[in-house]
Amino acid sequence: MQYRSGSEIREMFLKFFETKGHRRVHSSSLVPANDPTLLFTNAGMNQFKDVFLGLEHRDYNRATTSQKCVRAGGKHNDLENVGFTRRHHTFFEMLGNFSFGDYFKKDAIAYAWELVTSPEWFGIPKDRLYVTIFKGENGAGGSFAVPRDEEAYNLWLAQGVPADRIHEYGSKDNFWQMGDTGPCGPCSEIFYDMGIEAAEVPGVDKAFGQDEARYVEIWNLVFMQFDRNTHGELNLLPKPSIDTGMGLERTAAVLQGKISNFETDLFTPLIEKARLATLSGTTLPLTEDELEASYRIIADHSRAATFLISDGVLPSNEGRGYVLRKIMRRAIRHGRRLGTDKPFLSQMVYAVRDEMWTAYPELALNADRIAQVVLAEEVRFARTLSLGLARLEDALEEVREQQDHAFDIVGSDQLGFDDGYSEAEINEAKEIASRPAILPGAAAFRLYETYGLPFDFILDACHDAKIHLDIEGFERARAEEQARARASWKGGAKQSASPVFRELPKTVFEGYRQLTSTGCEVLAIIKDGQGVKAAAPGDAVEVVLNHTSFYADSGGQIGDTGWLYSDDHNSVVADVSGCTKPVQGVFAHKAILRQPLKIGDKVDTVVDGNFRNATRRNHTGTHLLHAALREVLGTHVKQAGSLVEPNRLRFDFSHFTSIADEELQDIEDLINKEVLGNTRVETIEDVPIDVAINEYHAMALFGEKYGEKVRVVKIGDFSTELCGGTHTGATGEIGVVKLLGEGSVSSGVRRVEAVTGLGALHEFRRDFAVAQLASQLSSSAEISPADALKQKLNAQEEELRKLRRELEQIRMKSAASAVSNAADQAIEVKGIKVLAQRVDSLDRGQMRTLVDNLRQKLGSGVVVLGSAQEEGKVALIVGVTKDLTGKVQAGKIVGQIAKLVGGSGGGRPDMAEAGGKDAGQLDAALGSVPKVVLQFVGE
Repeated sequence: MQYRSGSEIREMFLKFFETKGHRRVHSSSLVPANDPTLLFTNAGMNQFKDVFLGLEHRDYNRATTSQKCVRAGGKHNDLENVGFTRRHHTFFEMLGNFSFGDYFKKDAIAYAWELVTSPEWFGIPKDRLYVTIFKGENGAGGSFAVPRDEEAYNLWLAQGVPADRIHEYGSKDNFWQMGDTGPCGPCSEIFYDMGIEAAEVPGVDKAFGQDEARYVEIWNLVFMQFDRNTHGELNLLPKPSIDTGMGLERTAAVLQGKISNFETDLFTPLIEKARLATLSGTTLPLTEDELEASYRIIADHSRAATFLISDGVLPSNEGRGYVLRKIMRRAIRHGRRLGTDKPFLSQMVYAVRDEMWTAYPELALNADRIAQVVLAEEVRFARTLSLGLARLEDALEEVREQQDHAFDIVGSDQLGFDDGYSEAEINEAKEIASRPAILPGAAAFRLYETYGLPFDFILDACHDAKIHLDIEGFERARAEEQARARASWKGGAKQSASPVFRELPKTVFEGYRQLTSTGCEVLAIIKDGQGVKAAAPGDAVEVVLNHTSFYADSGGQIGDTGWLYSDDHNSVVADVSGCTKPVQGVFAHKAILRQPLKIGDKVDTVVDGNFRNATRRNHTGTHLLHAALREVLGTHVKQAGSLVEPNRLRFDFSHFTSIADEELQDIEDLINKEVLGNTRVETIEDVPIDVAINEYHAMALFGEKYGEKVRVVKIGDFSTELCGGTHTGATGEIGVVKLLGEGSVSSGVRRVEAVTGLGALHEFRRDFAVAQLASQLSSSAEISPADALKQKLNAQEEELRKLRRELEQIRMKSAASAVSNAADQAIEVKGIKVLAQRVDSLDRGQMRTLVDNLRQKLGSGVVVLGSAQEEGKVALIVGVTKDLTGKVQAGKIVGQIAKLVGGSGGGRPDMAEAGGKDAGQLDAALGSVPKVVLQFVGE
């Protein structure tokens, strides 16, 4: 068995299958194209899912790939294990070979055994290999039984695998499915014996199946036969297919004689870079194992972060961006664990680029942009961490206060005082007082999740504060959050298309060159989701034709509208409101019938020319906008989404700051310079994707799914993109492009909206009307109409501010007058003056001011103000003069009062606030203030 580098293994695998007639296919994006059932691409077959389902047809039936994968969320979540095991990763590469209805088990098994064992290829000794098959189970596949895989068993025997090295397992191990729904089938796995030195218990020799550390799965051969629906039922796929997955990292460990994946050349350079990047001179009390785990985590997570950002994911608080943020922050936390508090993860981006750019050239182009995103997140997290530590201290203080309050209640009860507490409240206080102070697990998890505080930080802080941490509650809260995250990605399952769509040939699209197609045959009519042979006037249907001039929703551009005409070319058969692709390549016209229609009829498709022309002006304008943004703002700008309609265009892109007005002006000028140049818009059909990317240098758009042949849209030397949309023949047809403004969509993503053609003309007319109004306000030649309008608006705003201030002063005077003799109304509780007043007319800021004034009038005492707010809510503020905070604290008082109005709150010993939901109990709550103060002062 010869040593092979990770890069050599990847290339050998792909070349082997090319010799077997397979097409080498590029890795797809880590963001699954048009598949809401997946958080990230997590297996090699993801990009071929529609092919397995029969929704898409390609010009090859054998493929091989090295697929980028991430498993850090949803069903496949390895995040918490990474760094502490030999083989768990967030990012990894899956080598695979696929058959789409071509060969099946016999060839798949023969190919696998040849590649793995032949001296010409990997040359792994046969006596170190084991295989598994599906043993069969009743109900393993849902509603009916799937039998033992007798065929696979016999095929392995035929390859010379001894019977005692073929093991059988049930659906948990040997029935594979990508998700809760979709393609699935029995599988057969190849395992490698790492030797007794890799045993789970050092030196203990266990048989296959009893030691997961020693016997490592390196290849899974999935015999794709079924499609599981949302009810768990299995339906046969159109054709049996093959989907295999060989982990590059595991295979590298085998061929390089390493026990751990992290010891291979795929990771050792990154681990060394992590050591250098986190050097701080700080000596931390970590064992060697703990140090190595942190280095492994940084190396692994830097790969995941680099590739995810390269594929368009940005850190955020939801969805994919949230998982990316968790991965990055986990790496940053381990950097701090190693003693560094300075940004370091952004340096790791370049280390990942240097190791992997030959296989993934896009890393060389994107590294600077990726590093900028990572650095921004490191700086943001540093601020968040400081906030989190402050919130942790607040949470610990709240636990201390609860404990102190429980002791006060128990003490008062033991002395026989009647403080108005119910028996249940007294019993609860006794229970709290009888045990150590505990930080609830749910509260700790909120700190962990919201502020990214490491669990170890929280545990150590609790230990220092002599407060116990509810670890079981923490884990329970974490499990509930993971369940919610999984549930959020179960919706929108993509099912197999009904035979009505799936069995139809592709629609020939003729709309690039014409708005009308004649003699189009009706292949299918779908009404209420079911195929019908005929439909009547007034029916809402979807009509599938053998050819059409209608563009279907794709690439951000909405489908055409128009009409279906009868074959005599004179009467309208149906009004078409849009066109979609329910199955790849099949166009469905959404129509309301005016005349009867049946399968086999011939119709003419007539696209609304005004609709199409307005849409293509906006689409070509989008390409110009993308290129201008990159020229003005920088090449880090990448499309993150778009919408092209007849009346506007919307473009989302990666950028980290707002765009200045001057920059927007430059972008608009640059676009319209190209428009005025009337540059030809060239479309080049059926370009091999390698040629499009490497020779034409075409931009591939985020989230789009490309085949082996693509369409290139080229606008002079200004813009070149892969695009299937409709476009103008030259830029001059756009007329003019008017930017309407820009704003933030999410962290690191901005949005620009614009109009073209007649839409732009409408905007200019509206602006002109505003300018005319401004001109009327300008009475001096020395001031421009725009400045005159600004002055007028500023004067009105200042007048409004003045009126608001006067209204607030009136309210304050009224409230002050109402409580002018309030100090005289204060009652004494154990020698302490206590004043409680209701002030419904004041907001919280005014209430704070009044509390300060009343404390001064009292000289020494407690002031409580309550106010009924909008929607039945309550505001409470408590002030305690400084001389009394040793006896009674505002935070404790407000916490007790707030309970009576259905709320909670807290704050400093001298000033505290609370909110509530039951304004009807406000008077009762204020009336209870003396008793509450007595409770804390004691007898």
